[in-house]
Amino acid sequence: MTATEHKFGDEMALPRQRNTKGSTATEIEKKIKRGNALRQGSAWRSSRGLMATLLLVAASMLGAAAWLYVTSSDSDITETLVSKGELVSPQPRVYSVQCSEDYENYKRYPGCTPQKCGRAVTDNVVTREEAQVLRRLAERGLALAGSEGGASILDLHSGALSMGKQFVNIYRYFGDQVGDVFTQEDFQLYRNVRERIQAVIAETFALDPTLMYLTKPTFFSRINSTEAKTQHDEYWHPHIDKVTYGSFDYTSLLYLSDYGSDFTGGRFIFMDQNGNRTVEPRAGRVSFFSSGSENLHRVEKVTWGTRYAITVSFTCDPAHAISDPDLPGGTHG
Repeated sequence: MTATEHKFGDEMALPRQRNTKGSTATEIEKKIKRGNALRQGSAWRSSRGLMATLLLVAASMLGAAAWLYVTSSDSDITETLVSKGELVSPQPRVYSVQCSEDYENYKRYPGCTPQKCGRAVTDNVVTREEAQVLRRLAERGLALAGSEGGASILDLHSGALSMGKQFVNIYRYFGDQVGDVFTQEDFQLYRNVRERIQAVIAETFALDPTLMYLTKPTFFSRINSTEAKTQHDEYWHPHIDKVTYGSFDYTSLLYLSDYGSDFTGGRFIFMDQNGNRTVEPRAGRVSFFSSGSENLHRVEKVTWGTRYAITVSFTCDPAHAISDPDLPGGTHG
């Protein structure tokens, strides 16, 4: 099979979708309204007479609304694109989708701005052994602090590290102690993995890799079932990367733990017009996609265990490029 053939020649075309700003956006708005109603209902509390009865009725109604929300999102998986037990190798499994109009609102960069949009999964870019090394890196870094809620991040580029209900700069806050936590070999592997992910995205979408740039935020994430304490812990909301982060053109996720054995819940869900489609995480698996509203998505709430991953993001705009991280006092090479 030629390089061109395996880019989009053999991909599995998903049914054509309408613009997510239309009916899909309406669906999401309805779900958000249900959630707001659920939160507002908690304010109506009384322990006497008629108010107690009304509260019971309201709780029943809101419970039904919450059940509908959960079953219509987390449980209603129309299709599993890739299961944890599958091994996608040697070529990525590619699903094409129609590009949204999001990219028209930004300057176009020939050779990089998406012309063909879609999503893909591969287990042939990062080995499970390399994923284990990167997971241990994340575990050591996040052990220094971590969120009080269920979602913590470690950004080796900016130094951002979750601590309680806020963030600190790991390099400034811990100073020389960082040298006892990370090694130059850790950072070299991180850079090598980033290069490989960039290369497979470029090959799959027929891009010039020299015209793609790493962008922020690119970070490790650790998610567990602890109750959210701040909005930063609420990772499960539907979103569009190009809308949330205007610089994003291509998003990738490298999973560092296994769905079903290291954690439950936590599947990655593409929210298409005609149903939800999911990717089940597997250590070493890379999932990547064009960042526009053609790939509206969310992450299921983790119900047990701990889910580790790295989000690696790319832009076509050199003004939003960031450099690979390096351990303070070290040099590349």
